[in-house]
Amino acid sequence: MTIATGPRLLPMLSEQAKASLDPYMALIVGYRKSGLSLNHIIGCPLDCGYCVRHFWANYDVKIPHLLCPTNQAIEQLVNHHAFQPHITPIQLFNKATDPFLPGVKPHLFQVLQTLDKRGFTNHVLVITRFKVTAADMAVLERLRHLRVTLLFTYSGITDPRIEPIAKTNTTLSSIRTATSHKNRTGVVLYWRPIVPGWNDTPDTMAHVLDSGRDVDAIVFTGYYHKPENADHLRHLGVDVPYADDYARRKVMPAELDARVVAAWRASGITTPLFRKTSCGVAYTHAAPDYNGHWGVRELCDICPAAQQQRCADDHREPTPADMDAVLAHLAYTTDYLIEDGHVWTHGLGEQRRYAMQHTLRHQIWEIDQPHYLHAHGRSLNGHAANPAQVAALAEIREYFENATRYEDD
Repeated sequence: MTIATGPRLLPMLSEQAKASLDPYMALIVGYRKSGLSLNHIIGCPLDCGYCVRHFWANYDVKIPHLLCPTNQAIEQLVNHHAFQPHITPIQLFNKATDPFLPGVKPHLFQVLQTLDKRGFTNHVLVITRFKVTAADMAVLERLRHLRVTLLFTYSGITDPRIEPIAKTNTTLSSIRTATSHKNRTGVVLYWRPIVPGWNDTPDTMAHVLDSGRDVDAIVFTGYYHKPENADHLRHLGVDVPYADDYARRKVMPAELDARVVAAWRASGITTPLFRKTSCGVAYTHAAPDYNGHWGVRELCDICPAAQQQRCADDHREPTPADMDAVLAHLAYTTDYLIEDGHVWTHGLGEQRRYAMQHTLRHQIWEIDQPHYLHAHGRSLNGHAANPAQVAALAEIREYFENATRYEDD
């Protein structure tokens, strides 16, 4: 099977086309949980049926286009108000294209080489399922400062209606190439999405785990179940689970999580397994988790002891003075409540919350989008909310409501 790859010389998107983009797709630099995200190229021909581009009416754009020249995009990144040298994790081309498509790859390398020449040591996450060659790895290995991690999306899904690339050996071949040529470059098998009926049989799980024998870490996660991608897949005749229980967070039921962990333990591989992207990325570079998940201890039961120690040694509850200093530095405003392992805030929005989280390496939570025990960062689909936590959340909401009333008075 031949996979469409798009042009080798990318066209610039017209001003008229830019004006019609969803604001999120037009955003060149924005914050996400795994890092400050640079996306000045949009468009992808790989046709993954569950692609998040469905959510912003961009899925039908198959030819990658530039939103601006790459040198301008780099300056937008490093001049972003939340960018901090050596601290802020960075993601490249993780929203609307694949960074190793032939036309995109030169821009990926330009960004990496420019940031590296400036001496930045930030984590850089590069997510791909496409072809990575020995020559590509040589370029990455010549970097001297950035802590780069390749995250290879591989799910074991074999239905080409869901993943057309499944008919090829492209991703597995790239994983083998990367692991055989890596030295300072991190390599992670990104096992996603794991979906009942698509890729959750014991044989499929065993196959994916075996494919990760030589990588630095395996990170697993679920599926964004939203009407836009679900309708697309159902139109193709794909059986989509979870009915109409749509959610803003990925679905990973407790039972499915337990089966993944059990399959990993039974596999005999020594590659560590992680529930969170930042945990796996940090581990590959012998660093503590920059998202501070040590404050959510139930996530850490599968982490290697050495990694748990790194995170424990790094963990420090912020003081009110710490919070005030970070809010002042970033020019943000919010009430907050410091609790064991996390800080509650209200009204910051995700992008600003994550900027604070990466600065403090500590969990920053939003009262209107609470995390629940054992379902941290996941939809409650397949999880039971703890009654004691529900009651505690009601008290915290009352605290913020009272604080707001007091300030208004």
